[in-house]
Amino acid sequence: MKALITSGGRGTRLRPITHTNNKHLIPIANKPMLFYALEAVVEAGIKEVGVVVGSDTKQEIIHGLGNGNRWGISIIYIEQDEPRGLAHAVKISESFIGKDSFIFYLGDNMVVGGVKRFIKEFETYKPNCQLVLARVKNPQRFGVPELRDGKIISIEEKPANPKSPYAVTGLYIYDSTIFEAVNNICPSARGELEISDAHQYLLDKGLVVRCSEITGWWKDTGEPEDLLEANRLVLDRAFELEHQKIEGEANGSDIAGKVIIGKGTKISNSIVRGPVIIGENTFIKDSYIGPYTSIHHTCEICNSEVEYSILMEYCKIINVDIRIERSLLGRGASIVRCTGRPRSHRFLIGDQSKVEVV
Repeated sequence: MKALITSGGRGTRLRPITHTNNKHLIPIANKPMLFYALEAVVEAGIKEVGVVVGSDTKQEIIHGLGNGNRWGISIIYIEQDEPRGLAHAVKISESFIGKDSFIFYLGDNMVVGGVKRFIKEFETYKPNCQLVLARVKNPQRFGVPELRDGKIISIEEKPANPKSPYAVTGLYIYDSTIFEAVNNICPSARGELEISDAHQYLLDKGLVVRCSEITGWWKDTGEPEDLLEANRLVLDRAFELEHQKIEGEANGSDIAGKVIIGKGTKISNSIVRGPVIIGENTFIKDSYIGPYTSIHHTCEICNSEVEYSILMEYCKIINVDIRIERSLLGRGASIVRCTGRPRSHRFLIGDQSKVEVV
């Protein structure tokens, strides 16, 4: 069993963060999102991993992951020159996969409990394809299966009128027959080779397409709110075995709940209510850090309040007199109170940014 993980795509729904960051490297609980996919396949015993990269962010991904030594695996990189669809990502990986079975894992998906259970089911029942489903509120955003007596009879990509409340998640397990499918389907109206069309091809050919349902939580982190929710869920799970881990200093501060504080971080005269993770060499003074907040390395927060948010490296929040919540701050972002006269709001905002003021 091999693994194929995607890390391309432009992440347009996460702009402006993704103007300068590959979305798969956005930190969830201070760890790049893509690491969770790698850890899941490693935990399932997989040693050979192919990572599909886009031309524009290839070097960023290679720098972040390296050759796989830190996980005890071998990583090779497969370049996709343009976003041509998920089935195209499978198609260009045929020489890496060969005749082996493999799990195809979309690197911007988060799933609790890993993938070992699904791989074991695939190896037990030996279908040609196993799809992992999740019940969702908005199936029209995803590939949607039509089910009859618990079996998939058809699949439609992003349907206006979904035939079930299920989404096909970003976890797929295949044998080598998938390559016949991806090599025989045609591009969709949007010019991409759709993975749902490949699955429908298998069904039309009478091949065995099996399904499993995720019983925990799953997130496709395509929207900013999805990132915040994934961050919340990971923080909840991360502290199941550990209540507090304070490696920095927390002088004169009220630290309560599940909290991790990294080395070199200094917190003074502040309140921290977990679950919260704070990285290394961060400075927090006279502030409130509320639940479900991730603050990365080398940030500075003074006389401000933050809750249910993600702050990437080198962020600054200084003397802000309203609570910041449900917010995602990119690397090096600053929110500071104006000290001059006349008092006014001043913004330096990139393409597709969003700012709410009160």
